[in-house]
Amino acid sequence: MTKILITGAAGQIGSELTVALRQRYGAGNVIACGHKTKLGPKSLYTGPFVYLDIRNFSTLVNIVKRYKIDTIFHLAGILSAVAEQNPQLAWDVNMTGLTNVLEVARVCHCAVFFPSSIGAFGPSTPLDNTPQLTIQRPQSMYGITKVAGELLCDYYWQKYAVDTRGLRFPGLISYETRPGGGTTDYAVEIFYGAIKDKKYCCFLKQGTRLDMMYMQDALRAAITLMEADPARLTTRNAFNVTAMSFAPEDIFAEIKKSIPDFTMTYEVDLLRQAIADSWPNKMDDSEARKQWGWQPEYDLPIMTREMIDKLSERMQHEGGKL
Repeated sequence: MTKILITGAAGQIGSELTVALRQRYGAGNVIACGHKTKLGPKSLYTGPFVYLDIRNFSTLVNIVKRYKIDTIFHLAGILSAVAEQNPQLAWDVNMTGLTNVLEVARVCHCAVFFPSSIGAFGPSTPLDNTPQLTIQRPQSMYGITKVAGELLCDYYWQKYAVDTRGLRFPGLISYETRPGGGTTDYAVEIFYGAIKDKKYCCFLKQGTRLDMMYMQDALRAAITLMEADPARLTTRNAFNVTAMSFAPEDIFAEIKKSIPDFTMTYEVDLLRQAIADSWPNKMDDSEARKQWGWQPEYDLPIMTREMIDKLSERMQHEGGKL
């Protein structure tokens, strides 16, 4: 990778991936794109930023040619909650956007990273040790677009030799990005509750085990996959990757080791509980480990200590606000 374009650069993953890639490849070599999004993290100001509606093919191809892009991290898209409120918009943005990216990559000879998700699975998927290749029948528009995206990336690799690669991310935990109402966001919200109020009301029930990953591992997974020797990859897209699997009571117990007076209650959100129940308890990521050496660095205890430290520092810096 020498010239990199990141779509959706102001989003949850994009804002932190932009920083990581600029540190690794130089600020001027990583072009960040956003659509009607005010720049939040200051780091996005340290390099090129352009506005882009990912559905506009001509603007996208002009940006790729102008900056001589050779690699596209395509993160722009409508996420799960908004997608269910407006499924037609989600299909339009997610699928038109990806098709545009793949077409530009075909014409301009770019590599493409596309993030999939545990949302690509459904209630008929095996819950434990979910295989790399398995039944995928999601019941949300977000999940449907992820499955279609996985297949489309495979198609462009097989038919046009576009260097497409991707990951199925689990729930992501970060101290940089505030929770936004997703199904796995309780694992971020709980830290805010513990540090600020010493209490938290969980919207998932006890025993709801889900795959999770600390954001630093997620960024490293995306970057190292794109840097991997293509000769080693027999799988091209949608590698299962995970770092830890836990239920609400597990993360509560881990936080309580550092904050002994922390308490947690439960008030189950039936919609998000139903979504969580359809997702895997634990994915099998052995293919990622075998094909390009994936190995997580953060487990639940290490991640918990760092989240508490970083959010406590922020709270002190912001005068008790969080």
